[in-house]
Amino acid sequence: QVQLVESGGGLVQPGGSLRLSCAGSGFTFSSYAMRWYRQAPGKERELVSTISSIGGTTNYADSVKGRFTMSRDNAKNTVYLQMNSLKPEDTAVYYCNAVNFRYNYWGQGTQVTVSS
Repeated sequence: QVQLVESGGGLVQPGGSLRLSCAGSGFTFSSYAMRWYRQAPGKERELVSTISSIGGTTNYADSVKGRFTMSRDNAKNTVYLQMNSLKPEDTAVYYCNAVNFRYNYWGQGTQVTVSS
């Protein structure tokens, strides 16, 4: 059974930090590139960041560059998104996505709310 389970979301004040985690199971985690997406109220799903299968290459949307850092620990089958200097416009449901040439798996999402 393939699963991706996000955790770490919550309510944080502007300027604060959160660390999201996504734990994978039921597939060969180290063979997949990983992505974080988010979907804010009234907006389409947006690609936030990507990381290569062994973690050597990361890419970020312009809106989060310099504030968010993606990493992975293949020994733990887990990918992370460290979010610093959070802004109200970062409020969204954040989704974990695993991709290789054949398969595309999604988690259920975790809510991040940035508000004073």
